Amino acid sequence: MAEKKFGTVIERRDLSAILMLFRLSPEPGGKFPAYKAGQYIALRRDDCKLTKRIKEADGSLRYEPDIGPDGAQRIGQVAHSYSIASGPHETAERGWLEFYVVLELDTQRRAGRLTESLFRLDAKGDNRMGYVDRIVGDFTLDSRAQGAKSVLMVGTGTGLAPFVSMVKDLHHRGARDGVRYTLIHTNRTREELAYHDELCAMEKAGRFDFAYVASVSRPSSHDSADAQLGLGRANNLLRSIVGMPLKEEEALSEARAQGRDVAAATQALERAVKPRLPAHLTRAALQARLAPTDTVVLTCGNPSLMADIAAIAAAQKMRFEKEDW
Repeated sequence: MAEKKFGTVIERRDLSAILMLFRLSPEPGGKFPAYKAGQYIALRRDDCKLTKRIKEADGSLRYEPDIGPDGAQRIGQVAHSYSIASGPHETAERGWLEFYVVLELDTQRRAGRLTESLFRLDAKGDNRMGYVDRIVGDFTLDSRAQGAKSVLMVGTGTGLAPFVSMVKDLHHRGARDGVRYTLIHTNRTREELAYHDELCAMEKAGRFDFAYVASVSRPSSHDSADAQLGLGRANNLLRSIVGMPLKEEEALSEARAQGRDVAAATQALERAVKPRLPAHLTRAALQARLAPTDTVVLTCGNPSLMADIAAIAAAQKMRFEKEDW
């Protein structure tokens, strides 16, 4: 059984009120196990606000604060696995692991048990982090992209983490394996596009065959004016690339065909941000990179978007792989 240890958060960088990067150093005198890009590790905090699971009459589940006899919410230990965003070479050379995390909020805007504690981390104060001394997972290029000539990585939000590790590793090695690698990463705004400048620099360096498609789904006027950024959600950007209608257009057509009220679908289409590629990329060039019989689609992130990306891959007869939590 893997040993439980305590490390130290040595750096934290907030991208927004709900997104951050942090670096974790291992237990003093120790080092993290070697790993492959795309793998994950279990992290633990001991001061989490605990909840209890309640099953509704319809079978659905909700979570409520676990209140003790003194009327206060119980405090305890919570662990969860997180994909590693650092490259294996970074950890080997510098010792730390890096993570890209979101503050999870429920329907009542209450923070998740572990992420609430994570967002109280302070590199100069409250910086103690438990971890299991084992790094595992098969969401790696060796396991999921074997034999593919083209690898399309689609990361939404913090679902970028395993892919940025892969891209860093490929760049570090200067991979010349005859494989085309394409990354679509979307978040709400430019500020929330973690690793954007680093990914742009790796694409420009040309140490391996790499195209980076960055996009924002809730663009500010400044974002819209930035030619380096694409616009639209990841699924609609991919739909646009392969020549499929937007998800909202598809939903509206289905509502009309089934004789249902189209008001909600019409409003959803009107609100949808129309896809736009970054200025240095063209639809034709991306289509050439993504020949269906050559391509495997890897995705991680928002479950509903992953489901639609799976549908797109199926329609295009592309292999599909995903990372679930």
